[in-house]
Amino acid sequence: MLKLSKKSEYALMAAKYMAIKNHGTVITAKEIANNFNFSYELISKVLQSLSKNQIVVSYKGVKGGYILSKSPVDIFLIDLIRAVEPDYQITECLKFENRKGSCNYKDNCTIKDPLAVVQQKIDKVFYETKLSHII
Repeated sequence: MLKLSKKSEYALMAAKYMAIKNHGTVITAKEIANNFNFSYELISKVLQSLSKNQIVVSYKGVKGGYILSKSPVDIFLIDLIRAVEPDYQITECLKFENRKGSCNYKDNCTIKDPLAVVQQKIDKVFYETKLSHII
């Protein structure tokens, strides 16, 4: 079954939570972890990746936390997913096209091309869907 990774789920849910809580309100990793019963360590890593990719702004210190860097209408789901999972693909063989490596089945594979089409359709949905659409 096709499914998002836990990192991608956390990224989408955290961004939606920040958008709903009010753009500009500083939210801590602990608050998100407690609210959704997430692993604090994993949500912290996810938020760091979102910060590194300029989707959220990180504030340090006692009153620190995270806020969205822009309006939910300007954040696409693909940006959230790629921030935490840069090589997101529905199958391993499609990942090899973007990095060195080889698929064990490349000489007799009959599903790579059809799955590449499916991947393009999934990507299109993620490229067209904004965070504001899921609020």
